[in-house]
Amino acid sequence: MKFSLCVKDLHDLIDKVNHMHNGYTSHFITKTRSVAKQSFQYLQGKLLGKGRGNMCTYAKDVPDCNNQSLQHFVSNSPWNHRPVLEHIQRDVTDAIGDENNGSIHVDECCFPKQGKDSVGAASQYCGRLGKIANCQVGVFLGYTKDSYRTLIDERLFLPKGWIDDKKRRKKCGVPWYVRFKKKTELAWEMILHAQKKNKVPFGWIGIDCFYGRDSWLRNKIDAQGLIYIADIPNNLGVWLERPKTGVPSRKKGVRGRNPTRQKVIEGPEPTKVRDIKNQLGSEEWHHVFIRDTERRELWADMAVLRVFPSENNGLPGDECWLIIRKDPKSKEIKYQLSNAPLDTSIDHLAEMSGSRYWIERTFEDGKGIAGLADYQVRNWTGWHHHMTMTLLAMLYIMLMTIDLGKKAEFLTVQDMKEVFEVIMPKRKITDEEILHLILEKHKARLSARRSHHRRNK
Repeated sequence: MKFSLCVKDLHDLIDKVNHMHNGYTSHFITKTRSVAKQSFQYLQGKLLGKGRGNMCTYAKDVPDCNNQSLQHFVSNSPWNHRPVLEHIQRDVTDAIGDENNGSIHVDECCFPKQGKDSVGAASQYCGRLGKIANCQVGVFLGYTKDSYRTLIDERLFLPKGWIDDKKRRKKCGVPWYVRFKKKTELAWEMILHAQKKNKVPFGWIGIDCFYGRDSWLRNKIDAQGLIYIADIPNNLGVWLERPKTGVPSRKKGVRGRNPTRQKVIEGPEPTKVRDIKNQLGSEEWHHVFIRDTERRELWADMAVLRVFPSENNGLPGDECWLIIRKDPKSKEIKYQLSNAPLDTSIDHLAEMSGSRYWIERTFEDGKGIAGLADYQVRNWTGWHHHMTMTLLAMLYIMLMTIDLGKKAEFLTVQDMKEVFEVIMPKRKITDEEILHLILEKHKARLSARRSHHRRNK
Protein backbone atom coordinates (compact mmCIF):
# COMPACT_ATOMS: atom_id res chain seq x y z
CA MET A 1 0.00 0.00 0.00
CA LYS A 2 1.33 3.42 -0.99
CA PHE A 3 0.68 6.17 1.57
CA SER A 4 2.95 9.17 2.03
CA LEU A 5 0.46 12.00 2.65
CA CYS A 6 1.37 14.61 5.25
CA VAL A 7 -0.42 17.58 6.84
CA LYS A 8 1.31 20.02 4.49
CA ASP A 9 -0.19 18.21 1.48
CA LEU A 10 -3.66 18.83 2.88
CA HIS A 11 -3.09 22.50 3.63
CA ASP A 12 -1.58 23.04 0.17
CA LEU A 13 -4.98 22.09 -1.26
CA ILE A 14 -6.44 25.50 -0.46
CA ASP A 15 -3.82 27.23 -2.61
CA LYS A 16 -4.35 24.67 -5.39
CA VAL A 17 -8.12 25.20 -5.41
CA ASN A 18 -7.63 28.98 -5.45
CA HIS A 19 -5.20 28.61 -8.36
CA MET A 20 -7.65 26.43 -10.30
CA HIS A 21 -10.49 28.85 -9.74
CA ASN A 22 -8.38 31.80 -10.86
CA GLY A 23 -8.42 30.19 -14.30
CA TYR A 24 -12.23 30.39 -14.29
CA THR A 25 -12.75 33.90 -12.91
CA SER A 26 -12.97 35.54 -16.35
CA HIS A 27 -16.21 33.62 -16.97
CA PHE A 28 -17.84 35.38 -14.01
CA ILE A 29 -17.12 38.94 -15.12
CA THR A 30 -20.02 40.66 -16.87
CA LYS A 31 -20.23 44.06 -18.51
CA THR A 32 -21.34 45.76 -15.32
CA ARG A 33 -19.68 43.83 -12.49
CA SER A 34 -17.65 40.82 -11.38
CA VAL A 35 -19.24 37.95 -9.45
CA ALA A 36 -16.01 35.92 -9.30
CA LYS A 37 -15.95 36.26 -5.50
CA GLN A 38 -19.49 34.92 -5.22
CA SER A 39 -18.66 32.05 -7.58
CA PHE A 40 -15.88 30.90 -5.27
CA GLN A 41 -18.10 31.34 -2.23
CA TYR A 42 -20.76 29.15 -3.84
CA LEU A 43 -18.12 26.48 -4.44
CA GLN A 44 -16.87 26.85 -0.87
CA GLY A 45 -20.40 26.24 0.35
CA LYS A 46 -20.55 23.01 -1.64
CA LEU A 47 -17.13 21.83 -0.46
CA LEU A 48 -17.85 22.67 3.18
CA GLY A 49 -21.42 21.41 3.33
CA LYS A 50 -22.46 18.22 5.08
CA GLY A 51 -25.71 16.66 3.96
CA ARG A 52 -28.30 18.75 2.14
CA GLY A 53 -27.28 22.34 1.50
CA ASN A 54 -28.76 25.59 0.24
CA MET A 55 -27.96 29.29 0.19
CA CYS A 56 -28.74 29.66 3.91
CA THR A 57 -26.38 26.87 4.95
CA TYR A 58 -23.70 28.17 2.59
CA ALA A 59 -24.01 31.62 4.18
CA LYS A 60 -23.55 30.09 7.63
CA ASP A 61 -20.42 28.18 6.59
CA VAL A 62 -18.58 30.50 4.20
CA PRO A 63 -16.62 33.54 5.49
CA ASP A 64 -17.69 37.04 4.40
CA CYS A 65 -20.83 35.74 2.72
CA ASN A 66 -24.57 36.30 2.83
CA ASN A 67 -27.66 34.60 1.49
CA GLN A 68 -28.77 37.46 -0.77
CA SER A 69 -25.49 37.74 -2.67
CA LEU A 70 -25.41 34.00 -3.35
CA GLN A 71 -29.07 33.99 -4.41
CA HIS A 72 -28.40 36.84 -6.84
CA PHE A 73 -25.30 35.08 -8.18
CA VAL A 74 -27.22 31.90 -8.98
CA SER A 75 -30.66 33.18 -9.97
CA ASN A 76 -30.18 36.61 -11.52
CA SER A 77 -26.56 37.38 -12.39
CA PRO A 78 -26.14 37.44 -16.20
CA TRP A 79 -22.90 35.41 -16.41
CA ASN A 80 -23.01 32.82 -19.18
CA HIS A 81 -22.78 29.20 -18.01
CA ARG A 82 -21.73 27.81 -21.42
CA PRO A 83 -18.08 29.05 -21.37
CA VAL A 84 -17.69 27.49 -17.91
CA LEU A 85 -18.87 24.12 -19.24
CA GLU A 86 -16.52 24.44 -22.23
CA HIS A 87 -13.64 25.08 -19.82
CA ILE A 88 -14.65 22.07 -17.70
CA GLN A 89 -14.54 19.81 -20.75
CA ARG A 90 -11.07 21.05 -21.66
CA ASP A 91 -9.81 20.44 -18.12
CA VAL A 92 -11.31 16.96 -18.02
CA THR A 93 -9.64 16.19 -21.35
CA ASP A 94 -6.28 17.35 -20.00
CA ALA A 95 -6.68 15.35 -16.78
CA ILE A 96 -8.14 11.98 -17.85
CA GLY A 97 -8.88 12.25 -21.59
CA ASP A 98 -8.12 9.01 -23.46
CA GLU A 99 -9.20 8.26 -27.04
CA ASN A 100 -9.02 4.50 -26.45
CA ASN A 101 -10.08 3.83 -22.86
CA GLY A 102 -12.00 7.00 -22.01
CA SER A 103 -15.76 7.03 -22.49
CA ILE A 104 -18.63 9.51 -22.40
CA HIS A 105 -22.02 8.55 -21.00
CA VAL A 106 -25.58 9.78 -21.42
CA ASP A 107 -27.98 9.60 -18.49
CA GLU A 108 -30.65 11.67 -16.80
CA CYS A 109 -31.37 12.82 -13.27
CA CYS A 110 -34.82 13.69 -11.94
CA PHE A 111 -35.59 16.27 -9.28
CA PRO A 112 -38.99 15.89 -7.55
CA LYS A 113 -40.84 19.17 -7.02
CA GLN A 114 -43.89 20.20 -5.00
CA GLY A 115 -45.32 23.00 -7.14
CA LYS A 116 -45.66 23.78 -10.84
CA ASP A 117 -43.66 27.04 -10.84
CA SER A 118 -40.13 25.61 -11.13
CA VAL A 119 -38.94 25.72 -14.73
CA GLY A 120 -39.63 22.44 -16.52
CA ALA A 121 -41.54 20.92 -13.58
CA ALA A 122 -44.34 18.69 -14.84
CA SER A 123 -45.99 15.35 -14.29
CA GLN A 124 -43.54 12.94 -15.95
CA TYR A 125 -41.64 9.76 -15.21
CA CYS A 126 -39.26 10.27 -12.30
CA GLY A 127 -36.50 7.65 -12.19
CA ARG A 128 -35.57 8.73 -8.68
CA LEU A 129 -39.05 7.73 -7.43
CA GLY A 130 -39.70 5.00 -10.00
CA LYS A 131 -43.10 6.41 -11.02
CA ILE A 132 -44.90 9.32 -12.68
CA ALA A 133 -44.48 12.38 -10.46
CA ASN A 134 -44.14 16.14 -10.58
CA CYS A 135 -40.45 16.73 -11.25
CA GLN A 136 -37.75 18.38 -13.34
CA VAL A 137 -35.59 16.22 -15.61
CA GLY A 138 -31.99 17.05 -16.45
CA VAL A 139 -30.11 15.23 -19.22
CA PHE A 140 -26.40 14.94 -18.45
CA LEU A 141 -23.18 13.93 -20.16
CA GLY A 142 -20.48 12.28 -18.06
CA TYR A 143 -16.89 11.27 -18.69
CA THR A 144 -15.10 8.24 -17.21
CA LYS A 145 -11.61 6.82 -17.39
CA ASP A 146 -11.00 3.77 -15.19
CA SER A 147 -12.51 4.77 -11.82
CA TYR A 148 -12.14 8.52 -12.44
CA ARG A 149 -15.42 10.11 -13.42
CA THR A 150 -17.27 13.43 -13.52
CA LEU A 151 -20.13 15.20 -15.31
CA ILE A 152 -19.19 17.49 -18.19
CA ASP A 153 -22.44 18.86 -19.66
CA GLU A 154 -26.13 19.33 -18.91
CA ARG A 155 -29.46 20.18 -20.50
CA LEU A 156 -32.84 20.85 -18.90
CA PHE A 157 -35.69 18.94 -20.55
CA LEU A 158 -38.74 21.12 -21.17
CA PRO A 159 -41.97 19.14 -21.81
CA LYS A 160 -44.20 20.23 -24.69
CA GLY A 161 -46.64 21.87 -22.27
CA TRP A 162 -43.91 24.19 -21.07
CA ILE A 163 -42.77 25.09 -24.57
CA ASP A 164 -46.30 26.11 -25.54
CA ASP A 165 -47.04 28.08 -22.33
CA LYS A 166 -45.83 31.62 -23.07
CA LYS A 167 -46.86 32.91 -19.63
CA ARG A 168 -44.83 30.35 -17.69
CA ARG A 169 -41.90 30.65 -20.08
CA LYS A 170 -41.74 34.39 -19.50
CA LYS A 171 -42.10 34.03 -15.72
CA CYS A 172 -39.18 31.56 -15.54
CA GLY A 173 -37.02 33.40 -18.07
CA VAL A 174 -36.90 30.66 -20.71
CA PRO A 175 -35.12 32.21 -23.74
CA TRP A 176 -37.25 32.87 -26.83
CA TYR A 177 -35.12 30.60 -29.01
CA VAL A 178 -35.64 27.46 -26.91
CA ARG A 179 -37.78 24.95 -28.80
CA PHE A 180 -39.07 21.51 -27.88
CA LYS A 181 -36.47 18.76 -28.13
CA LYS A 182 -36.80 15.16 -27.09
CA LYS A 183 -34.40 13.90 -24.45
CA THR A 184 -32.55 11.86 -27.06
CA GLU A 185 -32.11 15.01 -29.16
CA LEU A 186 -30.65 16.84 -26.16
CA ALA A 187 -28.29 13.90 -25.60
CA TRP A 188 -27.15 13.89 -29.22
CA GLU A 189 -26.62 17.66 -29.08
CA MET A 190 -24.26 17.24 -26.11
CA ILE A 191 -22.37 14.34 -27.71
CA LEU A 192 -21.75 16.27 -30.92
CA HIS A 193 -20.73 19.39 -29.01
CA ALA A 194 -18.18 17.51 -26.91
CA GLN A 195 -16.75 15.64 -29.88
CA LYS A 196 -16.68 18.31 -32.57
CA LYS A 197 -16.25 21.62 -30.73
CA ASN A 198 -14.23 20.62 -27.68
CA LYS A 199 -12.46 17.59 -29.21
CA VAL A 200 -13.12 15.48 -26.10
CA PRO A 201 -11.38 12.15 -26.79
CA PHE A 202 -13.22 8.89 -26.10
CA GLY A 203 -13.35 5.30 -27.25
CA TRP A 204 -17.08 4.73 -26.89
CA ILE A 205 -20.37 6.23 -25.73
CA GLY A 206 -22.38 4.64 -22.93
CA ILE A 207 -26.16 5.09 -23.06
CA ASP A 208 -28.79 4.65 -20.35
CA CYS A 209 -31.67 2.21 -20.95
CA PHE A 210 -34.28 4.90 -21.66
CA TYR A 211 -32.03 6.37 -24.37
CA GLY A 212 -30.59 3.04 -25.55
CA ARG A 213 -33.96 1.65 -26.58
CA ASP A 214 -34.41 4.56 -29.02
CA SER A 215 -32.99 3.46 -32.38
CA TRP A 216 -32.89 7.12 -33.53
CA LEU A 217 -30.06 7.94 -31.11
CA ARG A 218 -28.18 4.68 -31.79
CA ASN A 219 -28.37 5.32 -35.54
CA LYS A 220 -27.20 8.92 -35.16
CA ILE A 221 -24.12 7.75 -33.26
CA ASP A 222 -23.44 4.96 -35.73
CA ALA A 223 -23.75 7.30 -38.75
CA GLN A 224 -21.14 9.58 -37.17
CA GLY A 225 -18.67 6.66 -37.04
CA LEU A 226 -18.75 6.52 -33.22
CA ILE A 227 -19.03 3.44 -31.02
CA TYR A 228 -21.85 3.00 -28.49
CA ILE A 229 -22.72 0.57 -25.71
CA ALA A 230 -26.44 0.97 -25.00
CA ASP A 231 -28.43 -0.49 -22.12
CA ILE A 232 -31.76 -1.85 -23.38
CA PRO A 233 -34.94 -3.21 -21.73
CA ASN A 234 -35.37 -6.98 -21.61
CA ASN A 235 -38.42 -6.85 -23.91
CA LEU A 236 -36.63 -5.25 -26.87
CA GLY A 237 -37.10 -7.40 -29.97
CA VAL A 238 -34.24 -8.63 -32.17
CA TRP A 239 -33.78 -11.00 -35.09
CA LEU A 240 -30.94 -13.53 -35.27
CA GLU A 241 -31.20 -13.40 -39.07
CA ARG A 242 -32.33 -10.40 -41.08
CA PRO A 243 -35.95 -10.86 -42.22
CA LYS A 244 -37.06 -9.90 -45.69
CA THR A 245 -38.49 -6.38 -45.89
CA GLY A 246 -40.31 -4.51 -48.61
CA VAL A 247 -43.47 -2.67 -49.56
CA PRO A 248 -46.33 -5.17 -49.44
CA SER A 249 -48.59 -5.39 -52.46
CA ARG A 250 -52.22 -4.40 -52.08
CA LYS A 251 -54.53 -7.30 -51.48
CA LYS A 252 -57.14 -8.04 -54.10
CA GLY A 253 -60.53 -6.59 -53.35
CA VAL A 254 -59.17 -4.09 -50.83
CA ARG A 255 -59.93 -0.47 -51.61
CA GLY A 256 -57.65 2.47 -50.95
CA ARG A 257 -54.17 3.59 -51.91
CA ASN A 258 -51.34 1.25 -52.68
CA PRO A 259 -49.07 0.60 -49.67
CA THR A 260 -45.91 2.75 -49.61
CA ARG A 261 -44.31 1.97 -46.25
CA GLN A 262 -41.77 -0.81 -45.89
CA LYS A 263 -42.61 -3.68 -43.57
CA VAL A 264 -41.30 -7.12 -42.65
CA ILE A 265 -42.93 -9.27 -45.33
CA GLU A 266 -41.20 -12.59 -44.73
CA GLY A 267 -39.67 -14.07 -41.59
CA PRO A 268 -40.51 -14.63 -37.92
CA GLU A 269 -41.52 -12.02 -35.38
CA PRO A 270 -38.61 -10.46 -33.47
CA THR A 271 -37.57 -12.34 -30.33
CA LYS A 272 -37.41 -10.55 -27.00
CA VAL A 273 -33.84 -10.46 -25.70
CA ARG A 274 -34.89 -12.05 -22.39
CA ASP A 275 -36.10 -15.09 -24.36
CA ILE A 276 -32.82 -15.36 -26.26
CA LYS A 277 -31.01 -15.72 -22.91
CA ASN A 278 -32.89 -18.93 -22.23
CA GLN A 279 -31.97 -20.37 -25.63
CA LEU A 280 -28.20 -20.13 -25.15
CA GLY A 281 -26.12 -23.22 -24.44
CA SER A 282 -23.51 -23.36 -21.67
CA GLU A 283 -20.70 -23.16 -24.25
CA GLU A 284 -21.90 -19.71 -25.32
CA TRP A 285 -21.31 -18.18 -21.87
CA HIS A 286 -17.91 -16.77 -20.93
CA HIS A 287 -16.60 -15.84 -17.48
CA VAL A 288 -15.09 -12.39 -18.00
CA PHE A 289 -13.45 -9.67 -15.91
CA ILE A 290 -15.60 -6.53 -15.64
CA ARG A 291 -13.76 -4.10 -13.33
CA ASP A 292 -12.00 -3.70 -10.02
CA THR A 293 -14.10 -2.80 -6.99
CA GLU A 294 -13.01 -1.54 -3.58
CA ARG A 295 -13.17 -5.06 -2.14
CA ARG A 296 -12.49 -7.44 -5.03
CA GLU A 297 -12.35 -7.99 -8.75
CA LEU A 298 -15.77 -8.13 -10.37
CA TRP A 299 -16.34 -10.99 -12.81
CA ALA A 300 -19.51 -11.93 -14.68
CA ASP A 301 -20.91 -14.52 -17.06
CA MET A 302 -21.38 -12.94 -20.46
CA ALA A 303 -22.73 -14.06 -23.82
CA VAL A 304 -22.35 -12.06 -27.03
CA LEU A 305 -24.00 -12.67 -30.38
CA ARG A 306 -24.81 -10.81 -33.56
CA VAL A 307 -28.41 -9.64 -33.97
CA PHE A 308 -30.61 -7.26 -35.97
CA PRO A 309 -32.50 -5.05 -33.48
CA SER A 310 -36.07 -3.96 -34.08
CA GLU A 311 -36.10 -0.22 -34.80
CA ASN A 312 -38.68 2.39 -33.81
CA ASN A 313 -40.52 1.75 -37.10
CA GLY A 314 -40.61 -2.03 -36.61
CA LEU A 315 -37.98 -2.73 -39.30
CA PRO A 316 -34.69 -4.54 -38.60
CA GLY A 317 -31.69 -2.29 -37.98
CA ASP A 318 -28.08 -2.92 -38.93
CA GLU A 319 -26.37 -5.96 -37.47
CA CYS A 320 -24.76 -5.31 -34.10
CA TRP A 321 -23.69 -7.01 -30.88
CA LEU A 322 -26.20 -8.18 -28.30
CA ILE A 323 -24.47 -8.43 -24.93
CA ILE A 324 -26.11 -10.44 -22.14
CA ARG A 325 -24.36 -10.11 -18.79
CA LYS A 326 -25.24 -12.11 -15.70
CA ASP A 327 -23.91 -11.49 -12.20
CA PRO A 328 -23.08 -14.94 -10.74
CA LYS A 329 -23.95 -13.83 -7.20
CA SER A 330 -26.98 -11.54 -7.49
CA LYS A 331 -28.23 -13.24 -10.70
CA GLU A 332 -29.01 -9.78 -12.08
CA ILE A 333 -29.22 -9.77 -15.89
CA LYS A 334 -28.20 -6.79 -18.02
CA TYR A 335 -28.87 -6.48 -21.75
CA GLN A 336 -26.93 -4.16 -24.05
CA LEU A 337 -26.46 -3.42 -27.74
CA SER A 338 -23.20 -2.23 -29.29
CA ASN A 339 -22.09 -1.31 -32.80
CA ALA A 340 -18.47 -2.15 -31.95
CA PRO A 341 -16.57 -3.69 -34.90
CA LEU A 342 -17.02 -7.36 -35.72
CA ASP A 343 -13.49 -8.23 -34.57
CA THR A 344 -13.94 -6.64 -31.11
CA SER A 345 -12.74 -9.02 -28.41
CA ILE A 346 -15.12 -10.21 -25.70
CA ASP A 347 -12.76 -8.72 -23.10
CA HIS A 348 -13.11 -5.25 -24.65
CA LEU A 349 -16.89 -5.65 -24.86
CA ALA A 350 -16.82 -6.54 -21.17
CA GLU A 351 -14.77 -3.41 -20.42
CA MET A 352 -17.27 -1.26 -22.31
CA SER A 353 -20.19 -3.00 -20.60
CA GLY A 354 -18.74 -2.40 -17.14
CA SER A 355 -18.03 1.29 -17.76
CA ARG A 356 -21.74 2.10 -17.46
CA TYR A 357 -21.40 1.51 -13.71
CA TRP A 358 -19.25 4.61 -13.30
CA ILE A 359 -21.88 7.05 -14.57
CA GLU A 360 -24.23 5.76 -11.85
CA ARG A 361 -21.48 6.41 -9.30
CA THR A 362 -21.01 9.87 -10.82
CA PHE A 363 -24.60 10.83 -10.00
CA GLU A 364 -24.14 9.48 -6.48
CA ASP A 365 -21.05 11.71 -6.21
CA GLY A 366 -22.95 14.70 -7.57
CA LYS A 367 -25.81 14.32 -5.09
CA GLY A 368 -23.77 13.18 -2.11
CA ILE A 369 -20.70 15.43 -2.25
CA ALA A 370 -21.53 18.33 -4.58
CA GLY A 371 -25.20 19.15 -3.92
CA LEU A 372 -26.48 18.31 -7.40
CA ALA A 373 -30.09 17.99 -6.20
CA ASP A 374 -29.92 20.69 -3.50
CA TYR A 375 -31.01 24.05 -4.87
CA GLN A 376 -33.51 26.83 -4.24
CA VAL A 377 -34.04 28.23 -7.72
CA ARG A 378 -37.07 28.26 -9.99
CA ASN A 379 -35.98 30.04 -13.15
CA TRP A 380 -34.08 28.92 -16.24
CA THR A 381 -30.93 30.90 -15.41
CA GLY A 382 -30.81 29.65 -11.82
CA TRP A 383 -31.15 25.99 -12.80
CA HIS A 384 -28.31 26.16 -15.33
CA HIS A 385 -26.10 28.23 -13.02
CA HIS A 386 -26.55 25.79 -10.15
CA MET A 387 -25.84 22.74 -12.29
CA THR A 388 -22.77 24.37 -13.83
CA MET A 389 -21.35 25.21 -10.40
CA THR A 390 -22.05 21.65 -9.28
CA LEU A 391 -20.11 20.29 -12.26
CA LEU A 392 -17.27 22.68 -11.43
CA ALA A 393 -17.19 21.49 -7.80
CA MET A 394 -17.13 17.86 -8.99
CA LEU A 395 -14.22 18.69 -11.29
CA TYR A 396 -12.21 20.27 -8.46
CA ILE A 397 -12.83 17.26 -6.21
CA MET A 398 -11.78 14.83 -8.95
CA LEU A 399 -8.62 16.79 -9.84
CA MET A 400 -7.55 16.98 -6.20
CA THR A 401 -8.25 13.26 -5.78
CA ILE A 402 -5.95 12.54 -8.72
CA ASP A 403 -3.29 14.88 -7.32
CA LEU A 404 -3.27 13.47 -3.77
CA GLY A 405 -3.83 9.97 -5.12
CA LYS A 406 -0.17 9.97 -6.15
CA LYS A 407 0.63 9.70 -2.44
CA ALA A 408 -2.40 7.69 -1.32
CA GLU A 409 -3.39 5.13 -3.95
CA PHE A 410 -6.79 4.23 -2.44
CA LEU A 411 -8.00 7.82 -2.02
CA THR A 412 -11.62 8.35 -3.11
CA VAL A 413 -13.68 11.42 -3.98
CA GLN A 414 -15.62 10.88 -0.73
CA ASP A 415 -12.31 11.07 1.18
CA MET A 416 -11.48 14.27 -0.68
CA LYS A 417 -14.82 15.84 0.25
CA GLU A 418 -14.16 15.04 3.93
CA VAL A 419 -10.75 16.71 3.63
CA PHE A 420 -12.34 19.86 2.23
CA GLU A 421 -14.91 19.90 5.04
CA VAL A 422 -12.01 20.12 7.52
CA ILE A 423 -9.41 22.33 5.83
CA MET A 424 -11.55 24.97 4.08
CA PRO A 425 -11.83 28.25 6.02
CA LYS A 426 -15.10 28.43 7.98
CA ARG A 427 -17.16 31.36 9.09
CA LYS A 428 -17.49 32.12 12.80
CA ILE A 429 -21.11 33.11 13.39
CA THR A 430 -21.97 35.63 16.10
CA ASP A 431 -25.08 35.42 18.30
CA GLU A 432 -26.68 38.31 16.43
CA GLU A 433 -26.03 36.69 13.04
CA ILE A 434 -27.65 33.39 14.01
CA LEU A 435 -30.74 35.28 15.23
CA HIS A 436 -30.84 37.18 11.93
CA LEU A 437 -30.58 33.92 9.96
CA ILE A 438 -33.46 32.40 11.93
CA LEU A 439 -35.52 35.55 11.35
CA GLU A 440 -34.86 35.35 7.58
CA LYS A 441 -35.94 31.70 7.56
CA HIS A 442 -39.16 32.63 9.36
CA LYS A 443 -39.89 35.32 6.80
CA ALA A 444 -39.29 32.86 3.95
CA ARG A 445 -41.59 30.26 5.53
CA LEU A 446 -44.31 32.84 6.12
CA SER A 447 -44.05 33.95 2.48
CA ALA A 448 -44.26 30.32 1.29
CA ARG A 449 -47.31 29.69 3.50
CA ARG A 450 -49.12 32.78 2.18
CA SER A 451 -48.36 31.77 -1.40
CA HIS A 452 -49.72 28.29 -0.69
CA HIS A 453 -52.94 29.73 0.71
CA ARG A 454 -53.35 32.05 -2.28
CA ARG A 455 -52.99 29.11 -4.68
CA ASN A 456 -55.55 27.06 -2.76
CA LYS A 457 -58.09 29.92 -2.90
